[in-house]
Amino acid sequence: MNTNAKLIAVAGAVAAALAAQTTPAAAQAKEKCYGVSQAGQNDCAAGPGTTCAGTSTVDYQGNAWTLVDVGTCAEIDLPAMADGTERKGSLSALERDLPA
Repeated sequence: MNTNAKLIAVAGAVAAALAAQTTPAAAQAKEKCYGVSQAGQNDCAAGPGTTCAGTSTVDYQGNAWTLVDVGTCAEIDLPAMADGTERKGSLSALERDLPA
């Protein structure tokens, strides 16, 4: 193999390795959204008496968050609360749907 072919082969291998390490920006753009996860499905911060991921005990627990795509938190379809009030996700912890 001549020198040019070796250089091309090495350059191709390096380019392939770099491409495999690169993550699209859209895949990295996440934010914490409170009050949208089912019981036991939160990513973290489930309030007092819990440790972290998967420890929420109430559906849509207001102080438990899940990572969602940036800009989608308030758009997630959630069922209305028992009194008919609309339930929405929030970028900060909520005082609703907390365990007794």
